[in-house]
Amino acid sequence: MQGSVGYNLAFAAAVCLVCAVVVSSSAVALADRQDRNAALDKQQNVLLAAGLATDDEKLTADEVAARFAPMTQVVVELGSGAVVDDVDPAGFDQRAAASDSTRSRVAPENLARVVRLPDAALVYEVRDASDHLEMVVLPVEGLGLWGTLYGFLALEGDLRTIRGLTFYEHKETPGLGGEVDNPRWKALWTGRLAFDETLTPVIAVVKGRAGPLADDPYAVDGLSGATITSRGVTNLLQFWLGPEGFEPYLTRLRAEAGG
Repeated sequence: MQGSVGYNLAFAAAVCLVCAVVVSSSAVALADRQDRNAALDKQQNVLLAAGLATDDEKLTADEVAARFAPMTQVVVELGSGAVVDDVDPAGFDQRAAASDSTRSRVAPENLARVVRLPDAALVYEVRDASDHLEMVVLPVEGLGLWGTLYGFLALEGDLRTIRGLTFYEHKETPGLGGEVDNPRWKALWTGRLAFDETLTPVIAVVKGRAGPLADDPYAVDGLSGATITSRGVTNLLQFWLGPEGFEPYLTRLRAEAGG
């Protein structure tokens, strides 16, 4: 009996060891592919915000790369808006930086509930042959109802007009706050103004329907039954377009453009 028990224990241990080796080997072998897929997904979401891709398209990796090619990835210092030259944008992980106390700081109290601010952020610029800015895409994040929404906001070259908004990760309720993924709602953002005449970020998701663009340029329709998510989108956009977010960077771009 004792021999049988010993055999069973040894056999179970051997099976566990083999399984652990297989799982570990698979994880290592697939790590590069997972990293490539994550980078591809982020690029595709940048394209969605920029209006260079649509939700109903099934793009191949080569097609994503081709459309993404005109974009320049730039790491900027949040505090000053200056370009960080000694950091490779291709390998920069903003979310990892935000969780690293040596590369981030505690955020001041804010309605977006951002806890830590990275010292630097990764933005995406599109410029023409004369180096004139045509568009910029900014990463944004903030608390919704059930968790943090992560997305991208694209601004036209005038740095006021919204080109698009998309969220690539969130925990909002399907059919309610989850409607941030609805292409019809996302289409409402195009052409709205993020800043008023004094360059204060005032874009907001309102309760009910927003007025026509000409009469109500700073508002977007609210999400039915999702007041907290709607408020969260307003808060995160106004935060990241403000002084603790990308205001210094946008101010520098405006100065370089002469206005």
